[in-house]
Amino acid sequence: MPAPDDYLMLSGIQHFYFCKRQWALIHIEQVWSDNSFTAEGNELHEVTDNPYLKEKRKDIIISRAIPVSSKILGLSGILDTVEFIKGDKGIEIANKQGLWMPNVVEYKRGKSKKDNRDVVQLVAQVMCLEEKYNINIESADLFYFSTKKRESIAITDKLKDEVRDIAEQMHIMYENKLTPDAEYFKNCTMCSLYDLCMPRLTKKKKSVKNYLLGD
Repeated sequence: MPAPDDYLMLSGIQHFYFCKRQWALIHIEQVWSDNSFTAEGNELHEVTDNPYLKEKRKDIIISRAIPVSSKILGLSGILDTVEFIKGDKGIEIANKQGLWMPNVVEYKRGKSKKDNRDVVQLVAQVMCLEEKYNINIESADLFYFSTKKRESIAITDKLKDEVRDIAEQMHIMYENKLTPDAEYFKNCTMCSLYDLCMPRLTKKKKSVKNYLLGD
């Protein structure tokens, strides 16, 4: 179990799922470059991650920029938005009557993905919040600004197992300072690190997957 000083960035789990090399370049080699996609995403989070923005709508309290961490995952970060919904289960809130169930809402610039990169990040956030409040959270939401759609995601044991596995791989790579060699695929041109990564030029060597598996 990692010490708090060794916690990795919670938001990095999305990078890791999308491309392990991208994650390593950002989080191990400290390389970063903005493109139009990341710039728009940053502007979005500047709005949602304002700790002074709080709202109350009937039986919902909306809090933003909530710091969380997980000893189990060894991850820490900031949640965009958490809605505390009044009901028959949840947590107690100071100066408020009844119980309030937290519902994580993660905001995304684009649209729903075909893969699970947004989902694993959301599940990791929920697992951090569950650890923080010692409760079980059954669902959470992804909101996509491009389509203005809000998707409810069931937080299953299978997804939690996947997140634990990814977090473990992240720590192994970070501790061993492993940066995978580049492999070109169709989404590479959308990556802000494309020109620095040079996926068409880098030759493949022993894969990180094989290293993690001990092959």
